[in-house]
Amino acid sequence: MLVTGTVVSDKVKKTAIVKLDYTRYIYKYERYLRKRSRIPAHNPECINAKLGDTVNMHETRRLSKTKSFVITGIEKKE
Repeated sequence: MLVTGTVVSDKVKKTAIVKLDYTRYIYKYERYLRKRSRIPAHNPECINAKLGDTVNMHETRRLSKTKSFVITGIEKKE
């Protein structure tokens, strides 16, 4: 599964927190709700995404208790 998001934190070694913004339709009110998720992803040293970068991630095997995504490329540098 390919996911695109924005790096909001790169303080942890080899890990980046990526924010995903998405909308969800609420049938009762016939409107959309804006939501966001924060996903910890493995940040390889060869890519080394920084704060504010827009990145592509792929789902992978479980790398740690919280990490199951890996950053595969930078779409737009900040």
